[in-house]
Amino acid sequence: MIYLDHAATTAPRREVLEAMWPWLTGGFGNASSHHERGQRAARALEDARERVAAVLGARPGEIIFTSGGTEADNLAVKGIALARRERQPSRHRVLVSAIEHDAVLESARALARHDGFATLELPVDPSGTLSPDTFRAALVSDDAARTLPDRAAPSRGVASHAPPGSGGACDPATVAVASVMLANNEVGTVQDIRALAEIAAEYGVPLHTDAVQAAGTLPLNVEDLGVAALTLAGHKIGTPQGIGLLWVERGTPLRPLMSGGGHERGRRSGTSNVAGAVGLAVALELAEQERLAYADRSTALRDRLISGILNFVPGAVLNGPDPRNIVGGLGNRGATPVAPDGPAASADPAVSIDPPASITSERLVPPADRATATVGATSGRNGITRLPTNASFCFPGVNGETVLVDLENAGVLVSSGSACAAGSSEPSHVLTALGIPAELATTSVRYSLGRDTTEEEIDAAVRATADVVRRLSA
Repeated sequence: MIYLDHAATTAPRREVLEAMWPWLTGGFGNASSHHERGQRAARALEDARERVAAVLGARPGEIIFTSGGTEADNLAVKGIALARRERQPSRHRVLVSAIEHDAVLESARALARHDGFATLELPVDPSGTLSPDTFRAALVSDDAARTLPDRAAPSRGVASHAPPGSGGACDPATVAVASVMLANNEVGTVQDIRALAEIAAEYGVPLHTDAVQAAGTLPLNVEDLGVAALTLAGHKIGTPQGIGLLWVERGTPLRPLMSGGGHERGRRSGTSNVAGAVGLAVALELAEQERLAYADRSTALRDRLISGILNFVPGAVLNGPDPRNIVGGLGNRGATPVAPDGPAASADPAVSIDPPASITSERLVPPADRATATVGATSGRNGITRLPTNASFCFPGVNGETVLVDLENAGVLVSSGSACAAGSSEPSHVLTALGIPAELATTSVRYSLGRDTTEEEIDAAVRATADVVRRLSA
């Protein structure tokens, strides 16, 4: 079985499990206990905190261990917003990008639903990029954004959370927190977080970034990023599920969301997951040591996959930025899928593959009248516009879920987008935010690569996809 769903979760690393094992067996103990076994566990917990902080370029006291990315996102968005409003009651606005993970979006919605905040969604361009100009405008005016719809409301289009008179010009001092993810989990868009953070700092607004998908391929030094808070999840980089962290810059107000014994310096109550913290420290260290080589290797495989799908699957649309500057998107009328022309897509021998027997050579070249579109590489951290491990496509005329099932039957495991939204009957909010029509968005399939992905697996996945889509389109 070929596993290309690493964005959902990836296998625990042997080195991580070996480091965790002593704290799950003979060395187990509650880090809050005062006896010798508990104190050994406490020392292991603090050692893990120091090692994590070293990778992030942070202070150990700024690290909060959590149960995963979702809890960390909730704590960041809600905790900072509530704490800032306690100090300054005028701070009632929360800004988030339109393509955030549901953990961030639902946190913002909850603040609006239960705590009287105005939650505003910032639009992105067709590649998924939030421009610095849009971000700056949203800090000073509600006209640059729209009220974030409540998922629980009868219509997602209902804008019900802006307080009366909140439209138009606004004082930046009314913003409690902003959250923009470093790299998107569905379409792989990488934001220029440093530029956004500098703007937020001008107005005294803490910027949180969900860096869950970025870990392992993008640099995560918090000083370089310039953000006030950052979220990570261990199971994306080789720990078992159930451990994550929130880094919060010293001096940033944070209200705890859980009441209890005051663990994690009073910011996150609950018995410490010592083994998980130790595993996360090892996983982060390994990810940083291997990051450059892993990113280079994954980038080549990703581009091989993108070229293969666009060459061998007629009509296939690449969602999000194309690192080759040939972007799958929508035609000028917003209805015709875009694909690269034949020569541009197939000129690089490094990404050519042998065609499967069911595909004729004539089908390798898209129709001559197929539109193309390009965007400059103006977004992304350090010039990187797309995660090295992500490729997402729409296949017009076929159902995405059916493609997933048929690919699994063919021995290829992929997903239709965020695993956290699996089972939803609605089209992906990420894809519709990119301007992709809802009907086309339901045909999406996401491929995400891991440390053990091979060229042979990429080629096999391309062949299987071409065969499945051809059969379903017949």
